[in-house]
Order: sequence, then C-alpha cells, then structure tokens
Amino acid sequence: MNDFRTRLYWIMGLRIAIVTLILGLSLTFQAVKGGWIETFYVLIIVTYVLTIPSAILLRAITTPAALTVFFWAQVGIDFLLETVLVARTGGVESPFAVLYVMTVAVASLVPRRRVGLLAACFCIILFGLLTNIQMHGLIEEWGWLSPSRLTVPETFQTFGVYALALLVVGILGGTLTEQLQQADRSLREKEQGLTRLQVFHENIVHSISSGVFTADALGRITSFNPAAQEATGYTITHVVGRPWREVFNWHPNQESDEPLSGAVATTKRFEVECKRADGNRLILGMTLSPLHEQGKQAGLVGVFKDLTQIRDLEEEMRRKEWLASLGEMSAGMAHEIRNPLGALAGAMQMLRKDAMEDETDRRLMDIAIREATRLDNIITEFLQYARPPALNLAEHDLNKVLAETLDLVQHEARTRSKIKIVTSLATGSLTALVDQDQLRQVFWNMATNAFEAMPDGGQLTISTSCRHIDAGGRKGDVIEVAFQDTGEGIPLQNFDKIFLPFFTTKKEGSGLGLAAVHRIVDLHGGWIKVESQERQGSRFVVCMPRSGDAGVRLWHEGRTPWKRS
Repeated sequence: MNDFRTRLYWIMGLRIAIVTLILGLSLTFQAVKGGWIETFYVLIIVTYVLTIPSAILLRAITTPAALTVFFWAQVGIDFLLETVLVARTGGVESPFAVLYVMTVAVASLVPRRRVGLLAACFCIILFGLLTNIQMHGLIEEWGWLSPSRLTVPETFQTFGVYALALLVVGILGGTLTEQLQQADRSLREKEQGLTRLQVFHENIVHSISSGVFTADALGRITSFNPAAQEATGYTITHVVGRPWREVFNWHPNQESDEPLSGAVATTKRFEVECKRADGNRLILGMTLSPLHEQGKQAGLVGVFKDLTQIRDLEEEMRRKEWLASLGEMSAGMAHEIRNPLGALAGAMQMLRKDAMEDETDRRLMDIAIREATRLDNIITEFLQYARPPALNLAEHDLNKVLAETLDLVQHEARTRSKIKIVTSLATGSLTALVDQDQLRQVFWNMATNAFEAMPDGGQLTISTSCRHIDAGGRKGDVIEVAFQDTGEGIPLQNFDKIFLPFFTTKKEGSGLGLAAVHRIVDLHGGWIKVESQERQGSRFVVCMPRSGDAGVRLWHEGRTPWKRS
C-alpha cells in the first residue's frame, strides 16, 4: 500500500513537471499560435489547482480500495487535460498527442499488467472519438476543433500509428511493471532470508562460549565476539583495526613463533601467553584458520579458550603433590637429623670446655657449634613451614598491621647502605580477616627480601590500595599491599622457583623466606602477583580478600596463590 501511495505521488509530480516544462517553455519562447496562449494558461492553472488538493487528499486515504479509485481519478484527470490540449492544438495533427503515450506509460507503473492495457484502450477510444468529431466537423462552429487538413486515409494512418503505439506501451509497460514487482518481491524475500541467516550466524557467534575473532588479510581484527571480550577484558572498540598479534601479545620474531609469522595457510593450534586489559596473565588455547572468500584467502578466523585457570590448577596440583612428597620425606628426615644434631651440639659444648688452652681448637669448636645452631634453626623454620600453626583469624586493618611492621623495617633499612623507604598507604580502613602475627611476618619477609635485592642501595616503595575485581563470574573487593624495589630483578629462568622451599640465589640464607610468605598468604585465601625485569627491579603485590568477600576467597581456592603479571 505504501508503494502504491508513493507511485501516485510520482504520477502527480510527473504531471506538474510535464505541464510546467512543455507548456511553460512554449509560452516562454512564444512558440504557439495566437489561439493557443489562453488554452496553455488555463491548462497550467487547472493542473496546479487539481494536483495540489489531490496530494493533500492522498495523505488521508487509508484503504486500498480508496487508493485504487483515487488512482483512476488521477489517470482520468490526465486524459481529460491532454484531450483538451490536443483538441485546441490541431486534433489528430496536434504535436501534443504524444502525451497520451506518456500517460499510458505512467499508468503502467501500477503493479498490475491489465492497468496499462486498460489505460491504453481508454486512451485509444478517447482519441478515436476526438478524431471522428474532427473528421466530421461536428463542433467546428464552437471553434474548439479546426477541420483536419489530412485526407481520410492519412487520418486513419495517423490514428492507427498512435493506437498501435498506445497498445504496445500499455502491454509492455504492464508486463515490465509486473515482472519488476515479481523481481522486487523475490529480491526482498532473499534479502530477508539473508538477513535471517546473518542474524542466525551472529547469534551463534555471540552465544558460543569460546572467544572468536576475525582478521583481514593484513591481520587487523574485524570482529570480536562477547566471549572474546570477556576473556581478554578488551571491548570491541579497543581491538577493531589493531593487529591480532599485538592484542594477543604474539611475537613472530621468536623462534617458536616462526611458523605463524606469515599468512595462515592451514589450521594451526597453539597456546599463547598474553595479558588481559587489566594487566593480569592470560593463557589462551588458540586455533587459527584461514578465512576464504570466493576461493581466495581474505584473512583468518581465530577461536580460543581461556586456559589460565586450568594451567594454574595443573601447576598448583603438581606443586602440591611435589610439596606433599617433599614434606613427608623432609619432616621425617628433619626429625631424624635434629636429634643427633642436638646431641652433636651438646658434645661440642663439652669438648669446647676442654679446648680452652688451644686457640685453634677453640676456634674450630666455635665454628662447629655455630653451624650446628644454624642447621637447627633451618630445621625449625622448615618444620614450621611444613606444619604451620592454625591461623588465629580476626578482622584487622591492614594499614595498621603494616604500620606496626614498618617501624622494624625502617630500623633494618638504617643498618644497610643507601636504602630509602617510601610509603603510600590508602586512606580509610582496609579491613580483612587475617592472622595479624602471621601477616607481620609476611610484610617483614617481603621487605627484607627487597633489601637483599638491592645490595648497592636503592628505593623500596610500599603502598596499599583496594580494587574491585569482576572476572570469572566472581565479584569482590581485594586489598593489595605492594613492595616495589629498584634492585636486580628476577631472571626469567628463576621465576617459577622463587616460592619453592630451599631455593635461593643468595650466598647465605635458607630459601624459606618467600616460601613461608607464599604459604601464609595461601592459607589466608589470598595470592601474590609478581612483576619483574632483570636490572629494573621487582614488584611483589600481596592480594588479600576483603572481609565479607567470600566469593573472591572461594574463587581462588585451588588456584595458584601467586601469579606473574
């Protein structure tokens, strides 16, 4: 119905345009005879008078039947105006008789084949009546029709040519309009089907739990589904147009990446370690496949899953299995060693009394007693690590717990060379459910470990903050206590070992300091983030769930309590 209405507007617009153009130009260039001028003026005025109200009336028509009646009324108006014009400009000899053909062609715009044919027949009948009236001179006395100068055969020939032209235009116009309507209907159906298919495919891509992205031939990302946005933390506006290697931190200059440095010709599966938008570590299992268009490779499509939690769980399980085996064996050995070690130390003390006269013997006895004591301390530390005491949990402000530890840390820093401590504590209370004594030990070990990493001096920055996390379906506030030094940094090959018991790179030390920190934080349901580069310092961040955030604490159960950022 809206199409029909639009075409009626077109018919009325064409009427105005044709009358204005043909009759107006004729008047402008005075290419008319004396008796035609008044007729042209009258026809122009009548055309505007009839068309403008018709356009207004068309807006109020709401039923198809009324539109059909309105259409035939408009066609009738056109034929009437053309008949008057033809009659006043020579009848069958009029140069404006061609306007009949134009009206039939315009009427054929209605999407029914018979409309064009009916309009042509009506026009032929009307033009035939006008020709007969002119031939027989029925209204010559009125001055409307002048006698024809054509002979009867010439008159019939002229009329036949116009009649044939009108029939051809009516039939062809109706046929073409109907075919055009069918083609338009078919095209719309295909467009609707294509739209439904496109929406269906988009729904699949948006609903799939795996991250999906596509890239063009230059490797620039063109689409990024919601699962990909959730896994990486990037929105589609942040990644569209960027190289996928940059987004996923994939470096083609590394040897292991060489097979993927060029275009992806076949399906490839690999794991990539990158970072989320918030800087946390992200391990993805990715599959890249070439994207073809009309037989040519137009880019690639990537499908990936977040394997970070799985890899963390695997790493934690391996670590716990290793520690369990080590703990059972070491605890037994420690007890077995500690008993004879105590007896040995006692015997050394007795022998030292008898060696007072010999300076060399006395010095050797002192060394033996000192080392036996050091071994006993190491065993005591290890037993505390392997079998930690139960936590005495209560709500404490971590700012206050840290402040109490800072006094000892400041004193220790003054005993060392060129160590500067800078603090930046968050305002307000940072309440968490912790064992404050155990947590003081964590802060002390963190600070002294930073001192050891700066043998030539440097700056230790200690800060606290609170941030909200929303990942993996878990939400909650996390308190962060950061220790950032300007020391030597951690070599990449040692990164996975720093929290293992007895691992140390120092000349002196048991290697149990960070292991104890790790164990205490783990027991509190927290975790540690580590950032470090060689010769650029390290940053250790102790993350503790805030009081009441059981969802955060539950989220990290069974996960690696420390992770590299």
